[in-house]
Amino acid sequence: MSDRKLNKLIIYSFEDKNFSDSDKDLEKAGMKFSVPINPESFTKNFKIDIDTRRGHGSSGTDIRFKSTAPEELKLDFILDGTNTMEGYGGEDKEFRRKPVHDQLEQFLKCVYRYEGKIHRPRFLMVLWGSEIRFRCVLSNLDINHTLFNNNGEPLRVKLSATFMDYKTRAQRIADDKPKSPDLTHYRKVKDGDRLDLMTFRIYNDPKYLLQVGKANALTTIRNVTPGQELFFPPFEKKN
Repeated sequence: MSDRKLNKLIIYSFEDKNFSDSDKDLEKAGMKFSVPINPESFTKNFKIDIDTRRGHGSSGTDIRFKSTAPEELKLDFILDGTNTMEGYGGEDKEFRRKPVHDQLEQFLKCVYRYEGKIHRPRFLMVLWGSEIRFRCVLSNLDINHTLFNNNGEPLRVKLSATFMDYKTRAQRIADDKPKSPDLTHYRKVKDGDRLDLMTFRIYNDPKYLLQVGKANALTTIRNVTPGQELFFPPFEKKN
């Protein structure tokens, strides 16, 4: 892809939460924003939620793991309308000539504006070199206007954006790799899948087939549709 050869930070924008980062899917993203001048640095934030509560009369703390918080990516970059920054916008001369207000609106439309079709802002892929390949959503954005012309119109804007790692429910379950039949499992139906075999793989017993069908409000257990997401709840085992 020619945009990636320029090594510019690019934000691809998707309506579908099941987006992929393959070249083919990126080309079909439909909307993207190429940062006109790359950030000088970026910050990744990892956080583990822990419970440090102490029991009454206890002098020590039993630190217990609660969960792993989604990874965050923080970027600071500039939008400029002075035409004085060398290399600004790369080969995109049309973008370089736009007023800062229009540049900012293009960025907001890509990452922030409410999308009526999906009833939320769009899903994102931030891509830059070999270090950043991040599926995410925008979680915070600070817009700082730093330079103005004589009419009070902005000429330069500094953006501080925080993106939060995004995974679908099925992806989170798959990453956690829970194997116990006593836990709820989520699976996406693939071509050739059969509900009885999927049930057997989860519970090591096909007798829960009808219960799985009922739990998913299926009208038939003979056919399941590729792409359909099913859940397999824990069932009480009876001898």
